[in-house]
Amino acid sequence: MRYSQEILEELNVLCLFNLSTTQEGIKVHSSADPAKIEAARRLYERGLVTRTDGGYLTGLGRDAAMQAQDLLTIFKTAAATAS
Repeated sequence: MRYSQEILEELNVLCLFNLSTTQEGIKVHSSADPAKIEAARRLYERGLVTRTDGGYLTGLGRDAAMQAQDLLTIFKTAAATAS
C-alpha cells in the first residue's frame, strides 16, 4: 500500500499545527490551494479537526498530528545524517 496524494495532503495539513499548545488552531482560507482546502475538509470528516477549514485538533487529531510530525522529523534527520 502506498500513500495517495490525498493522504499526503492531509499529512501536510496536520504538520501545520503547533503541538506545543492546544489553544492554537489553523484556518485554511478559501484562497488557499484547493488541495489543502479539500485536505482540511477530509480531516474534518475523519474527526481529526473541529471545522471544515481547520479549526482545532480533536483528541484523535492531536495523536495523528504528533505521529505525522514525528515521522517528518525522522525523515528529515535520516536525510541529514545520510549526506
